[in-house]
Amino acid sequence: MARRHHRTTERDSSFAERVYAIVRRIPPGRVTTYGRIARAAGTTRSARMVGWLLHHAPPDVAAVAHRVVNRNGELTGGWAWGHPAVMRALLEEEGVTFIEEFRVDLERHLWEPDDDPIDTEEMAS
Repeated sequence: MARRHHRTTERDSSFAERVYAIVRRIPPGRVTTYGRIARAAGTTRSARMVGWLLHHAPPDVAAVAHRVVNRNGELTGGWAWGHPAVMRALLEEEGVTFIEEFRVDLERHLWEPDDDPIDTEEMAS
């Protein structure tokens, strides 16, 4: 059986750049979800890819990646900081409130990337 090897393509790079551009725009005190980022980046069923990209993000994106949660508001990326409590502390410093120990109040703090479209000229610079 032939093995498939994933090769990075221009399309992959373009998706990554769109994801990173969206994450950079998440305002302090707000959160969004992996799925909303994927949809805004043009690939609705790529929430897991967004998570993978954030795990390998450049420093400026990694610095704000704590603002990305799962569709239920849970801090699923929290282990990237050693423990979800660290991610929670970062969010609390920005004024994000929680409805459970590691679940943000999405109703109060959700930021919709689709409501704040990417400036494609800004991405090119």
